[in-house]
Amino acid sequence: MSVSVLSSTISLGSFSGLLQVTLLLGLVLLLFKAVQLYLHRQWLLKAVQQFPSPPSHWLFGHYKEFLEKNELQVVLKWMEKNPSAFCRWLWGTKPQILIYDPDYMKVILGRSDPKDVSLYHLLSSWIGYGLLLLNGQPWFQHRRMLTPAFHYDILKPYVGLTANSVRAMLDKWAELSRNSGPVDILGHISLMTLETIMKCAFSHSSSLQTDRKSQSYTQAIEDLKKLVYSRMWNILHHNDFIYSLTSTGRSCSSACQLAHEHTDRVIQQRKLHLQDEGELEKIRKKRHLDFLDILLFAKSEDGSGLSDKDLRAEVDTFMFEGHDTTASGISWILYALATHPKHQQQCREELQNLLGDGSSITWDHMDKMPYTTMCIKEALRLYPPVPGVARQLSSPVTFPDGRSLPKGISVGLSIYGLHHNPNVWPNPEVFDPSRFAPSAARHSHAFLPFSGGSRNCIGKQFAMNEMKVAVALTLLRFELAPDPSRVPIPSAKIVLNSENGIHLYLKKLP
Repeated sequence: MSVSVLSSTISLGSFSGLLQVTLLLGLVLLLFKAVQLYLHRQWLLKAVQQFPSPPSHWLFGHYKEFLEKNELQVVLKWMEKNPSAFCRWLWGTKPQILIYDPDYMKVILGRSDPKDVSLYHLLSSWIGYGLLLLNGQPWFQHRRMLTPAFHYDILKPYVGLTANSVRAMLDKWAELSRNSGPVDILGHISLMTLETIMKCAFSHSSSLQTDRKSQSYTQAIEDLKKLVYSRMWNILHHNDFIYSLTSTGRSCSSACQLAHEHTDRVIQQRKLHLQDEGELEKIRKKRHLDFLDILLFAKSEDGSGLSDKDLRAEVDTFMFEGHDTTASGISWILYALATHPKHQQQCREELQNLLGDGSSITWDHMDKMPYTTMCIKEALRLYPPVPGVARQLSSPVTFPDGRSLPKGISVGLSIYGLHHNPNVWPNPEVFDPSRFAPSAARHSHAFLPFSGGSRNCIGKQFAMNEMKVAVALTLLRFELAPDPSRVPIPSAKIVLNSENGIHLYLKKLP
């Protein structure tokens, strides 16, 4: 045998041996990982054993039940057998204790547990790490920085700005109502609330309700909500690299780009305005700064301003939360009133006595419409804009009934479940505004449309005022009736929307 042939034989033998060793190591690592996952799952099963769980797949959990069916209906069905909480498995190694009892809610919202990073991380490519996703000291610093933007002196003039945007939307509805057909109101309301937040928080002056770029933005938000929700239930898609290779990952990236282009324009336009001496002088005379101006002028302890990344994250967060959740709330409130004409008429009479034709609605009117406010709250109970939130336990917890959970477990706070819990709200599916009469008694944590505790919605007063203005001006101008052929189907895709739109007949009042 020649030296070259012998050398080749030895090389092949060495490669074959190396390949065998590599495969063996791979199998050992795979076996080790499988054992590790098995032991972790056994620990999880023990950790959540006090909380009943419907049968689930060892790998996919309750994937089929919650993604292929209507999640809200599944929750209500499982609530019947489990009055306070149950365990649902997002996948084989991700249990989440879903709670909908006010005593349970009070315990969790009274703690400082962080948001469930494994779930909220899925929003980060869209809205970045702003007030919604931050935890710990960074969250506290941003919350403290932004709180002055919601001082009542700042909110007062927003009522007039909101009213102008609502009137523009109602003018459009007056044209559409001439056809006598039902109108799908959600898209129109979404554009109106976007225009409102742009004017109030971002000092934008022009109308957006006929702007195609604005419509592209609101459509991108709708797409992102569906994509993020779908991604939440697929463990493989939680990996950013794997997700980026999928068609849905590419769709998500495109929608994010559209949303970011919108917010980048907002930031750049405001920065250009601030180069004008006259604009700077106006700001110096203000007692309180608007939301975006606070961000642009914010300084950290070392004297540096917010990074471009942090700035965009806060703008993206508030642009989304400030318009989309409010649009959901207003749409469902109008639907609830359309399906309950007696309550609708009682609201209208109250508003006519208070506002006349509504041409001069102001901040001072906001606390003088008690029955309308009761109806708004009852609609928010039935249709909470944010159906649920999630926390990850930073320390063990024991609930009032003695059941406990260890550190690290995810707890989902089902606001929709809480608001539909028959042990909390008798006949929960009945629209009954008297539940919110001044004399009515209820648990401190029975009604949480804006969450609760230290991480409650920073813009809840702004949102409530916007809802009141929209409802008041709409009822003064139109009589609302539902389309019986298209009953809305509530759907929990991050924000509570309808799977088939919200269609109403709009009859212009004389």
